[in-house]
Amino acid sequence: MFKPSRDQARQFLIDAWQKRRNKLPATALETLAADIIEWHHEYHALLEAPDAATREWTPEQGETNPFLHMSLHLAIEEQLSIDQPPGIRKIFEQLQQRRGDRHAALHAVLECLGETMWRAQRDGLPPDSDAYLERIRRCL
Repeated sequence: MFKPSRDQARQFLIDAWQKRRNKLPATALETLAADIIEWHHEYHALLEAPDAATREWTPEQGETNPFLHMSLHLAIEEQLSIDQPPGIRKIFEQLQQRRGDRHAALHAVLECLGETMWRAQRDGLPPDSDAYLERIRRCL
């Protein structure tokens, strides 16, 4: 299975954005990444900066890591496309209907995924998909 390094994952997002800006052909995944970046105007200048891939973000700085944020968006889009964990697509559709905005609904799910991943890392266990879906349901 493909497991990119942190720098490779960051470079993927930078390259996807550069392809979008330069109207170059892109893969389906690059197109999806560029669409996500498009929604996040606050990250555009960062992705165009020469040192973007090497900058550090820590909780102490009080800033969101834009690469982590966009990577979580990509993960959620993949989860929705294959309905994994089972039922996420239906819950998301309900959440999107309630929020009235796809991006707002995605951000709610993103918070749930972030917490699920944090708990898994903290506890040294695989992510709990049932708890993840329950967190999303609570957003309804």
